[in-house]
Amino acid sequence: MTRILDNKFIAFLKLVRIENLIMIALTQYLLRYYVLQKILSANNIALGLDNSLFGLLVLSTVLIAAAGYIINDYFDVKTDMINHPDTVVIDKVIKRRWAIILHLTFTVVGLMLGMFCALKTGYLRLAIFHIVAAVLLWFYSTHFKKQLLIGNVVVSLLTASVFFIPFVYEIGIMQHIQPGFTANHAPIILSCLKVVIIFSIFGFVTSMAREIIKDMEDFKGDKETGGYTMPIYWGMQSSKLAAFFLLVITVILLLFVVYNTFKLHRTVSSPHIVYILAALVLPLLILLFMTIRAQEPKHFKHASLLLKFIMLMGLGYSFIFYFN
Repeated sequence: MTRILDNKFIAFLKLVRIENLIMIALTQYLLRYYVLQKILSANNIALGLDNSLFGLLVLSTVLIAAAGYIINDYFDVKTDMINHPDTVVIDKVIKRRWAIILHLTFTVVGLMLGMFCALKTGYLRLAIFHIVAAVLLWFYSTHFKKQLLIGNVVVSLLTASVFFIPFVYEIGIMQHIQPGFTANHAPIILSCLKVVIIFSIFGFVTSMAREIIKDMEDFKGDKETGGYTMPIYWGMQSSKLAAFFLLVITVILLLFVVYNTFKLHRTVSSPHIVYILAALVLPLLILLFMTIRAQEPKHFKHASLLLKFIMLMGLGYSFIFYFN
């Protein structure tokens, strides 16, 4: 791993968490083109945002997220040197001043793009999403990350907000083009909102569970550098139970979706039901077992990776939603 990260380009991709940025972009594209478009087109309504403008909106989100990852690593070098010494990039490959320059550049460009997109929709106040995200990511790195629950909640809320951005911008541009659109199409907007909320809740709860699991993985380094995370304050067993509880909630919510889908289609062989049970519920049950059994950092790392895979499978449901 160390030899690979000696390459500055590879180190940069590691610094900005390229796999997470891809997931963020994928989330917004799938939600717009496979969820919102499906509901709107079924009611003879076309998407309002220009495709190129939506691309800039996604780019704004990705740049602000990348800036957040950079500044997080910048302030977390000491902890990472204890927990993950072989994967540390700042100071080893990329100098600290370049990390700050990259952070500021990505933040400024991301905010400018967000404001431009907001202006184009006719609602500058929509830029508040981008501004709040940038501010929260800064304070997460400087204050919230090592505090009890606050950092976990902040990251989870930001994860959930990624699902809302395409929705609010889409409805915003439609309302701007057709005054009274929201009042005249309230049932359709409500249908879109319900689906967006389901995705957002899934994102929030799974992200919260993953943050707790990562805190257990990083227990040693956080404790030695003055952290105040859940495993440090409540202990590992209580943290395991908290993560377990969140995962159980996720399973219950998914089974509730399965139940409502069964009521609608009256068959358990519906692609919706099969996908949720096979791609989400089953891996979550495996993850529950892994979390309770985990003892060492590598066990929590494996659990965290599985949960990231489950989150990706959650996005994959948008294909089932669109084609069935």
